[in-house]
Amino acid sequence: MDTGRSSGTRAAWRFLEHGIKGYAADRDRPDREATSRLSPHLRFGEISPRRIYHAARFAADRKPALSRDIDKFLSELGWREFCRHLLFDHPDLHTRNLQETFDGFPWRRDAKALRAWQRGLTGYPIVDAGMRELWHTGVMHNRVRMVVASFLVKHLLIDWRAGEAWFWDTLVDADAGSNPANWQWVAGSGADAAPYFRVFNPILQGEKFDPDGAYVARWVPQLEHLPPPLIHKPWEATPMELAAANITLGETYPAPIVDHKAARERALAAYKKTRE
Repeated sequence: MDTGRSSGTRAAWRFLEHGIKGYAADRDRPDREATSRLSPHLRFGEISPRRIYHAARFAADRKPALSRDIDKFLSELGWREFCRHLLFDHPDLHTRNLQETFDGFPWRRDAKALRAWQRGLTGYPIVDAGMRELWHTGVMHNRVRMVVASFLVKHLLIDWRAGEAWFWDTLVDADAGSNPANWQWVAGSGADAAPYFRVFNPILQGEKFDPDGAYVARWVPQLEHLPPPLIHKPWEATPMELAAANITLGETYPAPIVDHKAARERALAAYKKTRE
């Protein structure tokens, strides 16, 4: 009979033997199968981080050419364990800002915008692709998780706790430490957090990490017939290009629910107000 432990062990072995090559360079590409996919096994205790660490070190000894990829992978594993230590010291990590200055942050209550984000209907293709992948599969690529989280808290100014709760309900690898710690990192309220003034541009993120539009085309098939230069910004397509791709903005695919430049300026103003 197969057990969770044997399943976790096999998954780790497959990754270290056949999937680790190129990890450092490709792990941010959602259009490629370049991540470990071990987080659900870690989440449910099918394999321990210590066991993965030693297996990875043995793999590096056997194949020195993979050292860079393995070191990068272990740094990600280390971040997960750091989040676990945060949870130990802060059991209310999912509800309370680690940085108390954020307790007065002017979050917006916008049920309509939150719903659009949850369902992948924001009008920003990389964001919508990630949220639809999550809804259909229970997983989401790590780079895209950062992009969709940044969009919620910075473009929409919706409290990170609403995003954390949604991820907790929908991710198969939702972890009591990593989930809130990473949401707080993106929001700027957490430990060693990204500065709040760092606002991901979802268009540039899509162009950089999904350059051919393959990831967006998979999860937002309404856009699959747009050429790569337009798939991350369909509102810039001409009426003829939209018609050729069978797209009607606002009907077959939503127009952006917020303007990137205006949203960024609003976020920076909110951050400045909080600091003052």
